[in-house]
Amino acid sequence: MIKLVKPAFLLPLTNHKFIQIYKYNMNVYIVIPTYNEEGTVREVINSIKNEDLNYNIVVVDDNSSDNTVARVQETDAAVLRHIINRGQGAALRTGTEYAIMKGAEAVVHFDADEQFLASEIKEVIAPIINNRADMVFGSRFLSKQSNIPWFKRNVILLLARLVNRWFFNIRLSDPQAGFRAMSGAVARKINWRQDRMAHCSEIMHQAFAEKLRIEEVPITVIYRDFGQKFFGGLKILKEMFIGAFTK
Repeated sequence: MIKLVKPAFLLPLTNHKFIQIYKYNMNVYIVIPTYNEEGTVREVINSIKNEDLNYNIVVVDDNSSDNTVARVQETDAAVLRHIINRGQGAALRTGTEYAIMKGAEAVVHFDADEQFLASEIKEVIAPIINNRADMVFGSRFLSKQSNIPWFKRNVILLLARLVNRWFFNIRLSDPQAGFRAMSGAVARKINWRQDRMAHCSEIMHQAFAEKLRIEEVPITVIYRDFGQKFFGGLKILKEMFIGAFTK
């Protein structure tokens, strides 16, 4: 049971009304997959801690070859490590299973590369805390601040939206959302098998198949390496199709 403690802040809505969010006694786990993120992971963890909202953090390192694990160990976040590189989907699954084992009442998936803003976690998780949703997807397309690379916005994500709409009747603005939150009950129910980027589509398809209460909220995404995103685009697109048609 969620115990609301004291008001922490007010979250503005698009209709200029406010909902009250509480600093809560709730077992919330932030799961962060990492692979060679020594330059950013400590700062990401600290930015989450600075929100001061009782979040638990677990980092799952996917067999990095750099000092990512050492950087995490400089913080008070829990750290797990794969002995072989398995992919982001597998790392998120490991972290989610750990959170479930620890009695998580809500689980948030978050990246280690400073693309997401820790200050927006409370907005992504608010519909779950307020019992309006079972799963929440962050959307880059609902925010004017996200500098999405042209190829990703107009090719990869456009095709992903069309596949979801035509074949699965899924109408979400951001089909490859990596910033998401789910209730503890949903974390126990959703069981994705795709180890790499195709996990995004698989999680989304399972959520709709289970007829969960789903919301999208705007998030900010900051891209810093446009060249890498462009050249990795075809691989992401291929894995998206794998996730869409693999059962």
